[in-house]
Amino acid sequence: QVQLVESGGGLVQAGGSLRLSCAAPTYTFGGYTISWFRRAPGKEREFVAGIAWSGIITFGPDSVKGRFTISRDNSKSTVYLQITSLKPEDTAVYYCAAKVPGGSYNYWGQGTQVTVSS
Repeated sequence: QVQLVESGGGLVQAGGSLRLSCAAPTYTFGGYTISWFRRAPGKEREFVAGIAWSGIITFGPDSVKGRFTISRDNSKSTVYLQITSLKPEDTAVYYCAAKVPGGSYNYWGQGTQVTVSS
């Protein structure tokens, strides 16, 4: 069982930055793809970005490209999501999830709230 713990969310003004962390306190990320999703109020969950064990990165909507950076530190079993130039529409609960290549996201964190004020 892979337990994922997100942190780093908070209230920030538009234009600000945050770094979210996704850690696996009791497991290593060996071989797993780790991705970030978000769910904004009244909207469906949305894929934001993912990083494979190999380091290959994929991004979701065009609205995050150039502002979101995903990285991983396998020695710390932690994946980061750096968000810059935050916009009110980035307000959401951000979740990280893990899967093996070709599999489904079976492991999810509890989420961290990001609120961007205008």
